[in-house]
Amino acid sequence: MFEGFDMSKMSEMMGQMQEKAKEMQEQAKNIEFTAKAGGGLVEVTANGIGEVIDLNIDDSLLDDKESLQILLISAMNDVNKMVEDNKKSQAMGMMGGMNPFGS
Repeated sequence: MFEGFDMSKMSEMMGQMQEKAKEMQEQAKNIEFTAKAGGGLVEVTANGIGEVIDLNIDDSLLDDKESLQILLISAMNDVNKMVEDNKKSQAMGMMGGMNPFGS
């Protein structure tokens, strides 16, 4: 069942994956994702690790708390989805070139 399986290669690969993951997380801090809601009345920007780094709210919403809350929730959910999709895409790319069962 495990014929051709090399544990030392597996250990080496895990170390490489951890290093690559650290590099990717550092790079992700420099990636920005922006989501808009209400036709641009609310705009939320997050970096690749999910930290909200900017928020813009149109002045017309300042007197309409309920609409502001709805649009904020929508924009934040959208930007979070963008960040998660990017993380998944990077993880799939990282796994693509590795084969623990030899060459």
